[in-house]
Amino acid sequence: METQHVCVCFEGCSCFRQRLVLSTLSVKRVKIPNIRSKDDNLGLRDFEVSFIRLLDKHECNVQRSIGYYLEALLMLAPFVKTPLRAALKGVTNDPTDPSVDLLKVTAIPLMKKFGIDGDGLEIKVLKRGMAPAGGGEVLFTCPVRRSMKPVQLTEPGKIKRIRGTAFSVRVSPQMANRIVDSARSILNKFIPDIYIYTDHMKGASSGKSPGFGLTLVAETVNGTFLGAEVMSTPQGQGDPVLPEDLGRNCAKLLLEEIYRGGCVDSTNQSLALLYMTLGQQDVSKSLLGPLSPYT
Repeated sequence: METQHVCVCFEGCSCFRQRLVLSTLSVKRVKIPNIRSKDDNLGLRDFEVSFIRLLDKHECNVQRSIGYYLEALLMLAPFVKTPLRAALKGVTNDPTDPSVDLLKVTAIPLMKKFGIDGDGLEIKVLKRGMAPAGGGEVLFTCPVRRSMKPVQLTEPGKIKRIRGTAFSVRVSPQMANRIVDSARSILNKFIPDIYIYTDHMKGASSGKSPGFGLTLVAETVNGTFLGAEVMSTPQGQGDPVLPEDLGRNCAKLLLEEIYRGGCVDSTNQSLALLYMTLGQQDVSKSLLGPLSPYT
């Protein structure tokens, strides 16, 4: 192909994953010099090198969570030659990247709207691993989709129910219950159909670091999924957070996401736009709220 001889040049470390993903999908070589050229620690970080090795099923670097790698796989997976089955090991939940729980309840329904469906599309948390030490394991499977189904996502619809998962590892199971109670104290004022599951993994399934967190998703009558999440402060990093404060903050973030509007939540705006770009021209339409800096 003629495009194989095209080389697109960038500078610096920003948008590192997006540049490599889009280079792969567009069959164009990419050159990125001067990565952190003014920094005392020049060049690629360990987690970026780990991302480059991801196709070799390299273990995810614990400097970033599995969500950092999984976001890029969601972009690539439908277009590879054979159905993808990726076992990712590392940090499942941290305050920096989207957690596997959030991507499971928001990105997977979005992918189905574009025709990426079937029994082969799944994100499964086998072991949970908190920052900083990790120890989690996630299985991501995705069928092949050669072309994107056109979408018309223009009517978000009203919220009909809220679901969530409050988890705790290597701490008291009561942490998750306290998170649920505090989140419901806010959400119960707005809608009656609320169910928040508690997930307390033990032993080898609980990873190497203690922690807790909450993921919430609001579903509309038109099948829009809007998510929000908050994680506890990683062990040895910053001030600890109370489960009551975490639950209330997550509930408020979900209400903020609903207020922003749109048919795709902030976490998945860029995924939706990429799928629309890779589909047929001038036939897909999507209503988005204010664009996130990442998007």
